[in-house]
Amino acid sequence: MTGFDQNLTIRTKRLVLRPFGPRDAARVRAIVESGARFLPPGAPGHVAAVSQWLSYGVHELWRSGQGIHLAMVADGAIVGAISLFRTMWGAGTTEVGYAVHPVHRGRGYAPEAVSGLTEWALSKAGLRRVELRANLDNTASLRVAQKAGFTREGLLRGASLEADGPHDVVVFGLLAHDLAMGPPTVAGRGFGTGIRLESERLVLRPFTGTDAPDVFAAVDRDPEINRWMPWAEGYDLQRAYEWCTRYAHVDSVSGVNFAIEPKAGGRLAGSVGVQRADWERGDAEVGYWISPWARRQGIAHEATRAVSTFLMVRGFHRITLLAAVGNVASQAVARKAGFTEEGVLRRALPVSGGISDAVLFSLLKEEGD
Repeated sequence: MTGFDQNLTIRTKRLVLRPFGPRDAARVRAIVESGARFLPPGAPGHVAAVSQWLSYGVHELWRSGQGIHLAMVADGAIVGAISLFRTMWGAGTTEVGYAVHPVHRGRGYAPEAVSGLTEWALSKAGLRRVELRANLDNTASLRVAQKAGFTREGLLRGASLEADGPHDVVVFGLLAHDLAMGPPTVAGRGFGTGIRLESERLVLRPFTGTDAPDVFAAVDRDPEINRWMPWAEGYDLQRAYEWCTRYAHVDSVSGVNFAIEPKAGGRLAGSVGVQRADWERGDAEVGYWISPWARRQGIAHEATRAVSTFLMVRGFHRITLLAAVGNVASQAVARKAGFTEEGVLRRALPVSGGISDAVLFSLLKEEGD
């Protein structure tokens, strides 16, 4: 393939991504009159130019072979626009950009559209890399990239010049082999081995034997971990080594464990993991503990969010988290990571010395951009 299908149509759970055309004239005129700014670059500023743009202007990118502009349609309404551009067929690369109508923001349309279009580009179109760029201060776009499964790759200083001056730009990338993890509907369900995730400040990676001293130091005589984690009783260096080299890697079907490593360097920051992943129902539970020297730095909620995004990319639609009723700090982490409190489960969570009631939190795939 060395060009885009003029009639390209992609369907996701809630959206249809398809080319703009004359049939959109009335809707685009209403959008232009409203002053909403989300249509592709070159969109008309006056209603008199709408027909010409829909017949010719919006298709210039497609005619060049370097990209395509698509409308995001939900329930018959144009809720946004998404584009592939700067496509280099020989190199197998392209860039994705999008915008959502202000009235329809906050509903998860952006990550759903980005996921749908990039999956098509990296599979059916035969491209190998999709790039996404977002201003560093645009937290909503940064979250869209992460939720759509992109990896943060670097920072371009002053790369975007806007009305208020230059902005730093974060570069994200998604590669064809990243899709090899596949959704939970394919055969061979499981998390595999060697998975590495990245967030703004963290690398989440498999445990190794070299982590054992830091794991032991984090657990040894720490009152918080020993209060809430029943496995911490009598913990020693040998048990830490067995965890890092064996037990953290045993179950790759219903769970996966990550060591939390700060990108800035320093000691192990803790652990975050998935358990009770139900591939049929599409739900899973996340949990974490943080090393004493890494607390109160926002690491727990950042790691939890990264793992939740990873699960959503895999196709899970509901992520749960349990926190003991007395563990106020853990409950705060859940809320900061975007989870919603659903209720209290009686005697549901083992803690040191017994079983505690647990606050149940959940995060749904469609919640937020």
